[in-house]
Amino acid sequence: MKAAVLREVGKPLQIEDVQINKPGPHEVLIRTMAAGVCHSDLHFIEGSYPHPLPAVLGHESAGIVEQVGSEVRTVKPGDHVITCLSAYCGHCESCLTGRMSLCVSPDTKRDKDDEPRLMQNGVGLPQFLNLSSFAEQMLIHEHACVAIRKDMPFDRAALIGCSVTTGVGAVIHTSNVRPGETVAVIGCGGVGLSAINGAAIAGAGRIIAIDMVPGKQNLAMAFGATDFICAADTDAVKAVMEMTKGGVHHAFEAIGLAKTAEQAFNMLRRGGTANIIGMIPVGQTINLMGAAFLGEKRIQGSMMGSNRFPVDMPRLVDFYMSGRLKLDDLVSRRLKLEQVNEAFDEMKRGEIARSVIVFDA
Repeated sequence: MKAAVLREVGKPLQIEDVQINKPGPHEVLIRTMAAGVCHSDLHFIEGSYPHPLPAVLGHESAGIVEQVGSEVRTVKPGDHVITCLSAYCGHCESCLTGRMSLCVSPDTKRDKDDEPRLMQNGVGLPQFLNLSSFAEQMLIHEHACVAIRKDMPFDRAALIGCSVTTGVGAVIHTSNVRPGETVAVIGCGGVGLSAINGAAIAGAGRIIAIDMVPGKQNLAMAFGATDFICAADTDAVKAVMEMTKGGVHHAFEAIGLAKTAEQAFNMLRRGGTANIIGMIPVGQTINLMGAAFLGEKRIQGSMMGSNRFPVDMPRLVDFYMSGRLKLDDLVSRRLKLEQVNEAFDEMKRGEIARSVIVFDA
């Protein structure tokens, strides 16, 4: 099969032939139909996060089940599915206490003595974030996908696999935004726009979108923002404090920078919560004023929106089909696998919300 392979940090992906294995007892072989191009992939391309190389990237996808292993009970051939990098085992402490997105059990992966899921010229390739979806097929654990209704378009379903679940989930699950509360979202990319959309669905009274690109204003408003701040020429923290007369209940950092994480905390009102959704590069630290914690302000991480994806994703599909989830405007471009590097170049320039790789049926 054709796949986009990262061979060296900082270099473009290469379209190469890769071999894929057959499903084990708890595995599912999926024909990839669409894969979103996510900023998280870019972190690994640029070396902000390490990963064994060479590797097939991609982790935001949807497709059709082609084969299932002997013990698979959750999906069947012909099912339309969304994948999720938050593969869960179902029996560890995280899973049993309802925090499935934190599961890191090795049970969802193949043993070292087994044949690898992906190979090239007889040598195993490490699977990227349990998926490796920049490829014509995926071989994954059954607890890394969920069946969805068949009238859902694949290119929009793929976005639910990461950015939408991350952004909406951070609002609804991680921070538990309540109706009427105030929200600030820093960064209007795919995850940030999804957080804005999630805040609107949750009934937030005021949703302040913040971005360096003034052209993002109309897009942010379409997703539910009530206000927009262009941080390129404005002190965003000062502006939020003045607009809200004391700060917001919830702030969401959706870029992955130490500076904006600090800003998210500093724009809180007393008792507020800052949620760091973006992937701050390994080794970077953030600095906060210790006295601020006397106001019972909180800062916390959010891993994939604290999701329970087998429940959340079908519900998000229903939200889209009923018009409440704004996925159409989230798709900026539809590209072929061979154009994947173009998508990353556009992402680095901040020109688009989301590109989606579309595979032939």
